[in-house]
Amino acid sequence: MALVALAIRIDSPGPAVFRQQRVGLRKRRFNLYKFRSMIIDAEERLEEVEHLNEADGPNFKIKDDPRVTRLGKILRKTSIDELPQLFNVLIGDMSLVGPRPMSTRDVDLFDKGIQRKRFSVKPGITCIWQVSGRSDLSFDDWLRLDLEYIDQWSLGLDFKILLKTVPVVLLGKGAV
Repeated sequence: MALVALAIRIDSPGPAVFRQQRVGLRKRRFNLYKFRSMIIDAEERLEEVEHLNEADGPNFKIKDDPRVTRLGKILRKTSIDELPQLFNVLIGDMSLVGPRPMSTRDVDLFDKGIQRKRFSVKPGITCIWQVSGRSDLSFDDWLRLDLEYIDQWSLGLDFKILLKTVPVVLLGKGAV
C-alpha cells in the first residue's frame, strides 16, 4: 500500500488517499477511504462532466472519465484503489461483503421505499452485483441483487462472494 501511495504522489499532485462521505448502516454517514484515482479537484468538477453519465438510476459512471489520472486507470481496472477500504472494515464502518456504500449525492437521488432496505445491513467492499457484472449492470439489476443478498444472507453466501471476487478482480471484468 505504501508503494501505491508513493506512485500516486509521483503521478499527480495531491494526497494519495481520497476520502468521501458515504451512507452506511441505518443511513449513518462515514468517511470511505480509497486510493486517489482522479485529479485533485474531481469532486468540484463533477458538474462539468455530469452530462456524460452513462449509468442509469441514482449513480454516476463514465467509462472514460476525463478526471481519472493515468495511474488511476490502472488502479481502477485492478481494483487496487479499493484497498484502503480494509481500514473501513477494521474500524467497523464496513464489512468485507455487503451492498456497496452509496455517496450522499446518490442517496439524495434515491427513490424512497424498498430501496431503503439497503441501509439495514453494513455496506461492504464486495457484493453480489460486483461478481455478477459490476458496472455492466443496470441500476435496477444492481438494486435487485443487493436486496437479494440482504434477504438470502448467510456466512456461506459471503464466502461464495469473496471467492468469486478474486477472479473478477484479477480479470478486471466490468471495472470502470
